[in-house]
Amino acid sequence: MSEEFLPFSRPLISQAAIDDVVACLKSGWITTGPRVAQFTEALQTYFNAPYALPLTSATAGLHLALLAMDLKPGDEVITTPLTFAATLNTIVLAGGKPVLVDIDPHTLNMDMNRLEEAITEHTRVIVPVHFAGLPVDLDVLYDLAARFGLRVLEDAAHAIGTEYKGKRIGSFGDTQVFSFHPNKNMTTGEGGCVVTRDQPLADQISRLRFHGIDRQAWNRYGKSGSQDYEIVMPGFKYNMMDIQAAIGIYQLKELNSFIARRNELAGRYQEALSDWPQWTLPQRPDYDHLHSWHIYTPLINEDIAGMDRNEFMQAMKERNIGTGLHYRAVHLYPYYRQAFGYKLGDFPHAEDVCERIVSLPLFPGMTDAEHDRVLDVMYSIFN
Repeated sequence: MSEEFLPFSRPLISQAAIDDVVACLKSGWITTGPRVAQFTEALQTYFNAPYALPLTSATAGLHLALLAMDLKPGDEVITTPLTFAATLNTIVLAGGKPVLVDIDPHTLNMDMNRLEEAITEHTRVIVPVHFAGLPVDLDVLYDLAARFGLRVLEDAAHAIGTEYKGKRIGSFGDTQVFSFHPNKNMTTGEGGCVVTRDQPLADQISRLRFHGIDRQAWNRYGKSGSQDYEIVMPGFKYNMMDIQAAIGIYQLKELNSFIARRNELAGRYQEALSDWPQWTLPQRPDYDHLHSWHIYTPLINEDIAGMDRNEFMQAMKERNIGTGLHYRAVHLYPYYRQAFGYKLGDFPHAEDVCERIVSLPLFPGMTDAEHDRVLDVMYSIFN
């Protein structure tokens, strides 16, 4: 009998977190309540930031942060074609026009050498993506933002725990958005948060995330709560639940150990695959950083491998090993082709990477034996 299916990602949730979810369910506080308040304080402490706003997803965070930046018709927002569609979708939904900068083929992050030429008189915001948990060169980016008077909204969905030159992403700069999806470095089931040092921005996001209510309202049905509130703008329903926060409180405590294990597993891949001609391995920049290794993404060399990326993924699946695809080049989806005129050839580095990239299994609960099994199966495919 073949071994059971090994997914490319699997969350590691402690018994203490599970017990607290049960306690949460029994308490009657199922939606936003005291655990969200506790999680908020824990995030503020972790990031050493004055404002952390838990939400239903990182997508919600990007959407609200961009809305709070008050984009006007014709305003341009610069980002990368190598990202999940949510990055561009939220720019459009907030009223902006996405402008793309090709990636550095070595780091897979936005190419900082190409950024300035994309800035125009209509540019309002830069949205860098810390791809796979590798930080963008933020000194260069923030220098350009300061010179041109631009906001920076870091899409840090991959990057909780990442450090840039000794500073944790989220502890400095303008505004960051993090994801707590089940395949991310920590999870709340679904969820995310915005971290910022901008009080007016934080206040606006706080109003927008819960119907446009002008004050804290989660406890309005409690003894100390009040039914007296005002709707000051049309808002959304993007508030995190206590059930989610109960998981997040414990996940945040374990995050450093999760990232340490991810680094061990990524290091094992780098060492084991270093002399495999079938692969181009992830590369890292010279500047000081801590990679959080949300995903491990080598590029298949099709001519040498004798197969393309999709054929490799299918071969792994047939042998009960899961893989992931992060990502297709966003500008080639039908909507972005039709709405903004993007076409094949516009961003050749991103397009090449997106045809060859694959995410191998990587998660903190992964054992050395499971890691060895992945490598053994890969060896059997090519030999």
